[in-house]
Amino acid sequence: MKKYALYPGCVIPTEQYAYEISIREIFPLLDIKLIDLKNFSCCGEPMKSVNQMLTISLSARNIAIAEAENLDIFAPCPMCHLAMSECKRILDSDEKTKERVNSFLADENLKYEGKSQIVSIIDVLYDIVGLQKISDLVKKPLNNVKVAVHYGCHLIRPSEIGRSDNSENPQKIEEILKVLGAKPAYYPEKLDCCGGLLTSNLPETALTKTGQKLQAVQQQGFDAFVDVCPWCHRQYDSKQTKAGETVATKLEVPVFYLTQLIGLAFGINKEKLGLEFNLSPVDKLKIG
Repeated sequence: MKKYALYPGCVIPTEQYAYEISIREIFPLLDIKLIDLKNFSCCGEPMKSVNQMLTISLSARNIAIAEAENLDIFAPCPMCHLAMSECKRILDSDEKTKERVNSFLADENLKYEGKSQIVSIIDVLYDIVGLQKISDLVKKPLNNVKVAVHYGCHLIRPSEIGRSDNSENPQKIEEILKVLGAKPAYYPEKLDCCGGLLTSNLPETALTKTGQKLQAVQQQGFDAFVDVCPWCHRQYDSKQTKAGETVATKLEVPVFYLTQLIGLAFGINKEKLGLEFNLSPVDKLKIG
């Protein structure tokens, strides 16, 4: 059984409970054991435009905590995964910056060494577990459910630091959905941003971007919308009603985390997958 330190970030344990619940439910079936470590802090990514060194130091601190336990890190939030991946890229190639960061970490008797790998939800499901094992566990196929896939910005960009899929034509989530029996289909708005990071400064613009993408999905006859990012999920699921009002459309799009759809296809009861926390009309999707 492969072991990873679970890095939940800030949004998942304080708001997007369904993501963590569904991850913890399906991972044991995939022979993945998650280890909960103490003293993790914010990844620092939201502060990068204000203080890049702070962002690097916070990410390095979290990596150092996992390294002390000889564990790689599983970061289900793409923003956290991006922050720590960028930190690792910088520190592994810049000894001077690494020394400076370690001088900060020394106050807690921590040291960044660069031993731990940082993996995303797609890295784990597609590259480490693999499609065959996922397929073998399917008990209730998704019966050709037409699914719109949303990758989000941070999972696939910037490609030069190494992301989980191709930035121009990502397909790994679609491949996972296919072995679940679903029917993922292309739509022109697939790579559009959710708008979430505009919320603090331009809330109406953020909701407009959210609403426009969901409106397009609804008009194109998709049965469900799937994402893997808690920030994006907040926009499409929690704020769907408000986003619909912003674009003058009644939106009724069932929005799921990929891990929830995997759990449903595995025959896991919906209450064990946190579906009660989804605020979009997920009950519209009938499986099995």
